[in-house]
Amino acid sequence: MTRILSGAVLLGLFGGAAWWAPPPVLLALAVLVAVLAIAEYCTLAEHLGAPVAVLPAAVAAAAICTAVAWPAAALAPVIMAVVVAAGAVGVGRGRTDPDTLARVAAGVLGPLYIGLPLGALMAVRWDYGREAAFLLILLVAISDTAQYYSGRAFGRRPLAPALSPKKTVEGAVGGLLAGAIALAVIGHWWWPAAPVALRAGLGAVLVVLGISGDLFESMLKRAAGVKDSAALIPGHGGVLDRIDALLFAAPVYYTVMRYLAPAA
Repeated sequence: MTRILSGAVLLGLFGGAAWWAPPPVLLALAVLVAVLAIAEYCTLAEHLGAPVAVLPAAVAAAAICTAVAWPAAALAPVIMAVVVAAGAVGVGRGRTDPDTLARVAAGVLGPLYIGLPLGALMAVRWDYGREAAFLLILLVAISDTAQYYSGRAFGRRPLAPALSPKKTVEGAVGGLLAGAIALAVIGHWWWPAAPVALRAGLGAVLVVLGISGDLFESMLKRAAGVKDSAALIPGHGGVLDRIDALLFAAPVYYTVMRYLAPAA
């Protein structure tokens, strides 16, 4: 019950923000989420023996998120600055430890892994309208719910036991079908010109990406020896635990919007 209630609150909060908040306000919320998520990422990185300084990583994630989302912003210089800064931080330590490369690589990965997708979701809201942004959030929520309940009801075969023992093939299939149907049906509301097959196919691809994002974060947590990235959200863990599916789905969704969908 706690999981359901907190999940409903989260969907209402972020879905409502995606629908009613003007883009600059929504971007501020995205930056806040990025900062919270990067702090959790830094905790995981420390457990994995590749500690990352939270403040520089948070600034980098916020900058990347903003550069991706803000219309006509220069993204390339921001990414280059993040890479150079991560290398400079490594040099600044003045040491040649065997974990030096892992530290620098983790410092680059975190801001890109978190900042780019959140910025992409905000860019969808800015360029293609609130319906498009809300639909991705709703799709991920529908798929996650379908995976959870179909897995509990029918789950027999583990999907990736080394990464996430509770995930099952049956749960993944349930989420895949729910996501494809949801985007095929609800997608007509904001993208009526797209064929039903295209919307259903996109829904299926986004669900697969969401599952991959979930498993990627599970891989980090399992390697770090922790169950959740944090204990911030009752029944759900941390911020990173709740956005892991979006982090893989949002960039592809944004790319499809950019090249196939009409602008708002």
